[in-house]
Amino acid sequence: MTDSPPLTIAVLLGSVRTDRQGIKAARLLLAALEERGHEAVLVDPMVTRLPLLDRMYKEYPKGSAPAELEQLATLYRRADGFLLVSAEYNNGVPPALKNLLDHFLEEYMWRPSAITCYSAGAYGGVRAAMQLRMILGELGMPSIPSLFAIPRIGDALANDGQPKEERTTKQMNRFLDEFEWYAQALRKQRQNGTPY
Repeated sequence: MTDSPPLTIAVLLGSVRTDRQGIKAARLLLAALEERGHEAVLVDPMVTRLPLLDRMYKEYPKGSAPAELEQLATLYRRADGFLLVSAEYNNGVPPALKNLLDHFLEEYMWRPSAITCYSAGAYGGVRAAMQLRMILGELGMPSIPSLFAIPRIGDALANDGQPKEERTTKQMNRFLDEFEWYAQALRKQRQNGTPY
C-alpha cells in the first residue's frame, strides 16, 4: 500500500472448539499480511492455553508471570496492531477470545484493532463484532470502522484459508488497506509519544 516499514500484527484467534472454522480465516489473513510484507503472528488459545483469568499480566510481580503471559506481553509490546478473528456464540463473543483479551491492558494501548467475524449463517458474526468493538475500545485498541465479515464460512473458505469467491478476496483487501492505514498512522504517533 505504501513504502512504510513493515508492520507487526498479532492475529488473535478466538475459538478453541474442536471443529473450529475460524482457523481458516486466520490462515487467510496471515497469508495476506505476509504477502503484503508484514510480520503476522498467530495467537491461538488452543496453543497458549491460558487459564481462566485470575490475575492480569500486570498483577504479577515483575519476572514472575507464567511464560505464556510473558511471551504474549513481549509480542503485544512489539505489535503495531491487533487483528481479531471471532466467531459468534449465542449472539456474543466466544469465551476463549474474551479470556485471551482480558489478561492484558497497557500492552494494547494506542494500537488499532480490526475485527474479522464469521458464522455458519448469513450474518457472518456481526452481532459478536458489535460487542467486541466495545471491549476493544475499553482495552485501548479501538477497532477500525470496517469489518471483514465471512458468512457461511464453511462454504466461503477452503481448509487452507483460500477464498472460494472473488467477493471475499475483494472485501478482505479493502479491509486490510484500511487496517494498514490506521496501524501506520498510530505507529507514527506513538513514536512521538502518547498522552500518558
